Amino acid sequence: MRRFLAAFAVIFFLFSSLGSAVFAAEPLSVPAKSCILTDLNGTVLYEENADTPMPPASITKIMTLLLTFEAIDEGRLSLDQTVSCSEHAASMGGSQIWLEPGEEMTLSDIIKGAAVNSANDCAMVLAETVGGSEEDFVEMMNRKAQELHMTGTHFENPTGLDADGHLSTARDIAIMSAELLRHKKAAEYTSIWMDSLRNGKTALVNTNKLVRFYDGCIGLKTGTTDGAGSCLSAAAVRDRMTLIAVSMGSPTSKERFAACRALLDYGFSSYELFSPVLSEEDLAPIPVKGGESKNVLLSFKVPDGVPIPKGRADEVKKEVSRSDFLAAPVSEGVEAGTAEFSLDGETLIRIPLQTAEEIPEVSFPFFLKTLWETIFPGMSR
Repeated sequence: MRRFLAAFAVIFFLFSSLGSAVFAAEPLSVPAKSCILTDLNGTVLYEENADTPMPPASITKIMTLLLTFEAIDEGRLSLDQTVSCSEHAASMGGSQIWLEPGEEMTLSDIIKGAAVNSANDCAMVLAETVGGSEEDFVEMMNRKAQELHMTGTHFENPTGLDADGHLSTARDIAIMSAELLRHKKAAEYTSIWMDSLRNGKTALVNTNKLVRFYDGCIGLKTGTTDGAGSCLSAAAVRDRMTLIAVSMGSPTSKERFAACRALLDYGFSSYELFSPVLSEEDLAPIPVKGGESKNVLLSFKVPDGVPIPKGRADEVKKEVSRSDFLAAPVSEGVEAGTAEFSLDGETLIRIPLQTAEEIPEVSFPFFLKTLWETIFPGMSR
């Protein structure tokens, strides 16, 4: 009886945000104080103490990289521009590539140092380049955390070195990890296994060993300090599905890799990506009353797929609701229906069906033109 109750508790605990039970025989073995497994859109597949604030160590650099790639994508910085190391950046302790004050490198090489080698001096160069100063950059970090609803996070520096009040949670780290991966160039750096700087004089080896030894791993960041223990945010892609595993507070480096490997293994073995499909009937034009056209075409934004328990795609239900008609004038982009996909009564995806064109109301000149073409069809061009 005790074994039955334990198994039932496990199954109940492992209900995902999809509303579907995860068919696991026993809890995952995750050697960490806190952990979470999500997909790229934040669907939680597994979690333990995911909202407990803890020192994040160098996982902090995910936010530093995120703000850097935002500046690049917005055209404020370029990868090939030359940046210089300040006295302050050169004074960072911990992991570093031993930048000298005044030493110059391309922004791309500085990103490599921070992303691959977890170099604190490189992280500070990025902070000062993007924000102007460490203090201003930290304000940017905390402002971005608020925008992303990272409610358990407060940053005190861009490196992750232990500091009073410098805290985050596994859930928040998963959020900013997903946001970083939306910048396509970022994974090109976080997935590097080995490289070099200074014309081959400085070797780089990724601190995240899963990049080399876990199929599909594309990063993201390790972290180790006395206050944080060993931490890791690991992302991997298989069969078009991107999963993010975060572990915090593992006793050793080996155990943080074991923790994220266990989470990713569980996710890829238990879930598959469901991509919705709409039929021609779902997207049939909607009648327009009093318009210069009798119908209006529909369009929709192709949504990302969502993870569902493997083998259950045929159980997903689709429900489409559409307006019977629209009254002119009709603007482009007006919601005229929805398509909802659900599993076990829980909505997986809701797709707005929008008008794809503008339909003006019938005007007197249009009426005369239509009447003329009706009476004299051969005389119109």
